[in-house]
Amino acid sequence: MTEHNTRLMGEAEIIALATDGSSYTDGAVQETIFLAQGCGAKIVILNVIAVDSESTTGLLTSPKTVSQKVTDYLDNIKKMADDSGIECEIIVEESYYRPDKTIVDLAYKHKADVLVMGRHGKRGLLKLLVGSMTSKVIGHGFPQVLVVPNGFSIRGEKILLATDGSDAAETAAETAISMGKNCSDLKQIHVLSVTSSENELEQAQALTQAVCTQGREQAPSVNFHPLALVGKPSADVIAKTAEEKQVDMILIGGHGKGLTKLLMGHVTKKVIGRAHCAVLVIEKKKNKENTAESSEGSENSE
Repeated sequence: MTEHNTRLMGEAEIIALATDGSSYTDGAVQETIFLAQGCGAKIVILNVIAVDSESTTGLLTSPKTVSQKVTDYLDNIKKMADDSGIECEIIVEESYYRPDKTIVDLAYKHKADVLVMGRHGKRGLLKLLVGSMTSKVIGHGFPQVLVVPNGFSIRGEKILLATDGSDAAETAAETAISMGKNCSDLKQIHVLSVTSSENELEQAQALTQAVCTQGREQAPSVNFHPLALVGKPSADVIAKTAEEKQVDMILIGGHGKGLTKLLMGHVTKKVIGRAHCAVLVIEKKKNKENTAESSEGSENSE
């Protein structure tokens, strides 16, 4: 699947919403409408149906009823979008292999800038996400995946940026600042760096201060608050701080190896599972030169 240059969250023009038609994606639906209104973006609803090519036993339980229920759910989302003056398109596709990959491929195909998915409302252990569709989709490294808990209501006034100085965290910082410049409802951005020891605290403080200085220069209407903390496990510190600050969203890098090597993939998943609010997972920008070299190398090897 050919990838495209996605726009930062605050500049999004196309938002993909992945839903199976169940109520646990209600929070994701509401957030997608909210974001589309704020950015003037188009919504592309993705409903991927997993098909077992070797067995049809799962299709024997009232398929027409289930199909109609999902159809009504998708139509209702489109009506909500239409009533809000938002352009909306419904895409339904079967997947005989890996529905998670199909979701990501469709997001790329329709040039989505961000992919929104739901999460069950309960918080707890990593098992809430391991093996789940949301976790698998995040694993494919789509540039921006927003995970929204069921029943969560977003006001869009406060966000928390978790940073460790990694490439992915730097991209997350760019995204947070972009939201500050383009989202009129956003008033406060808390910039958090978590370290495992007092020895790294000064460096963490410098990191958050630098991000806040850059943010204040580019988005002067937003209040930036630096915060460096020592604690373990880092995912718990991030989730707890987000709840204490009553933020609507956590921005975090998908994979990082920066200041304290805290924002690795497994920590990101834990934050998603434990956060009270929406979590935007951001992958680092791909180096065009490296991509070109890699492509050239592949051609030479052929």
